[in-house]
Amino acid sequence: MRRSRAVTVAGAVAFSAFLALPAAAQAPKAEDLKAAVPELEAMHDVIRPLWHEAWPAKDAKAMAALLPDIERHAAAVANAVLPGILRDKQAAWLAKVTDLKAAVASYKAAVGSGDHEALFKAAEKVHAEYEGLVKIVRPVLKEMEEFHAALYVLYHHQLSPFQMAKVSESVGILKLKMDALNTAVLPARLSAKADAFSLQRARLSKAVDDLVAAVAGRDEVKVRAAIEQMHAEYENLERVF
Repeated sequence: MRRSRAVTVAGAVAFSAFLALPAAAQAPKAEDLKAAVPELEAMHDVIRPLWHEAWPAKDAKAMAALLPDIERHAAAVANAVLPGILRDKQAAWLAKVTDLKAAVASYKAAVGSGDHEALFKAAEKVHAEYEGLVKIVRPVLKEMEEFHAALYVLYHHQLSPFQMAKVSESVGILKLKMDALNTAVLPARLSAKADAFSLQRARLSKAVDDLVAAVAGRDEVKVRAAIEQMHAEYENLERVF
């Protein structure tokens, strides 16, 4: 009986210790690896008729009728929780959410006052702020999104505590993702950014190669430094856009 009780207590202590581990020590959830906010995607259901039907027709009555749905979706977006992969964009997201809420408030005021011109301008602002949030979430290239997903696992889940075997595995995946990114072509709408993109992509590619070499040396200090450099170069690549 005493031994059984001791085992039970020990098990409880072990489980409590597991719960106390930092998030980085636990495996990432599948939803944390996808750059998507369902509440923002759902808001397109009201933005589409607003921007592509009511606003072009300058149909103030239809725009007023959309107000409850606009408010409902905007509130859902404001309460949305970003997935782990977008945690580094939290500040930009919150700032843009504040702008969206202000735009919706102006829209509501214009509906209440019956000022059609103010309503048309407010609708433009609501659409612009919605698009601003989409740009924060949406990756420029699928190859960048796939690279970032692998980087997220490495940077936020395998460094504290440091796990050399898993780090090595993730670095191998990152190398493959970098090879794909090196062949990616920017869409025509971003052609003005092509030169800056190519230059920074080359810097990121070198940082990845340096990280691969560091991992081969199995020196934790050097591996950590190489990871930080590679992470910084990826952030610089995102800043191109």
